[in-house]
Amino acid sequence: MSIQLHTFDTPNGRKISVALEEMGLPYTVHTVNITKDEQFKPDFLKLSPNNKIPAILDTDGPGAQPISVFESGAILIYLAEKTGKFLPIEPRARVAVFEWLMFQMAGFGPMPGQVHHFLGLSNEDDKRYGLARYMKETRRLYGVMDQRLANHTYFAGDISIADFAILGWAWRHQRHQVDLNEFPNVKRWYDMMMERPAVQRGFAVPLK
Repeated sequence: MSIQLHTFDTPNGRKISVALEEMGLPYTVHTVNITKDEQFKPDFLKLSPNNKIPAILDTDGPGAQPISVFESGAILIYLAEKTGKFLPIEPRARVAVFEWLMFQMAGFGPMPGQVHHFLGLSNEDDKRYGLARYMKETRRLYGVMDQRLANHTYFAGDISIADFAILGWAWRHQRHQVDLNEFPNVKRWYDMMMERPAVQRGFAVPLK
């Protein structure tokens, strides 16, 4: 049995392919081409009622029954619980993982995502304000991460799903117009993560 990963080549999609590789779970990719509005098709809506990628279908879910999961953060938690990997049991360590996972979900994703949007606009008047606002906040978030990583190897103790979540977006740092040399602790962590064989496989798997 394998997990069906319904996704596209985006930061949120890459979070899950990396996690699946790191956890050693068998999976198949079902491409949802969001440039062609395939996320609005009824079959995908059954898996992801918010019409967003990624979503998974685990045919061997709890009680040996199928389960679908949408929202990348929820998927990461589900996979970590399923495998017993990358999510500690000890309460304080577990809270730290959830804190940094939610940091990514609420901030280091939505904010650089807005940068992506405004960079794509052709009208300079339309994009000037948005870029100034969201690039400033994106750089602030990089600074928060850099400070955290100044005395932590990973974001929450040992490597965890929080690192996979954040890596999916740090992968697009060039598109954010952020030079990681300005955030040396983030760069150290990013380079270390990208050297992991499973991470490399997760980024190499075709998602479109």
